[in-house]
Amino acid sequence: MSFDQAIEGDTTDDPGSEHRRAIEAILLVAHEPVSPDLIAQLIERPLDEVIDSIDRLRDEYRREGRGFEIGEVAGGYRFQTVADVAPWVERFVLSEQRARLSGAALETLAIVAYKQPISRAQVASIRGVDPDGVLRSLAARGYIAEVGRDPGPGQAVMWGTTQTFLERLGLPSLDHLPPIAEFIPSADVVETLETGLRLDTDVIADPVVDADG
Repeated sequence: MSFDQAIEGDTTDDPGSEHRRAIEAILLVAHEPVSPDLIAQLIERPLDEVIDSIDRLRDEYRREGRGFEIGEVAGGYRFQTVADVAPWVERFVLSEQRARLSGAALETLAIVAYKQPISRAQVASIRGVDPDGVLRSLAARGYIAEVGRDPGPGQAVMWGTTQTFLERLGLPSLDHLPPIAEFIPSADVVETLETGLRLDTDVIADPVVDADG
């Protein structure tokens, strides 16, 4: 039985309302963003009609002042909370006492996000410490993954961010990252700065050991 046959008895004035209800149901049970192509296949409707139905739903939610919306993330659609209810959502999330990333992990994740694909050695040259443990932790959480191998000697593993990373930040793609990559200095610049600072600080204090938490 086709989807159209299943809703043949629909008497609503808006012929697209049942399709929008189906889209709502799909997005409600989905654990990850659902691509518009998949939705079109599931409800057996043209892609442009599916996108139009989603736009109509978005407009309805805004007019009604709902606490949720349909967000476009990582090439698909999902339900998400609206920005102005963030304080209450944050309280709920914090109440669950989920483990949060350490400062070292956040710093490493930012370097990977803006410099990808990037190797462990390249991350180490920027941060100044061995990032092995942090990279493994980020990979275990699903935020980064191996995206290739360096063609040079040793064929080092190259790291990049994942779709989970985009989902957690609510970004459609990496192109929507805040434009701060240009302010992250290259490894050569960092090495030069560290060398210069070391010459000054070594004569007045012992070096500070930076340990990843």
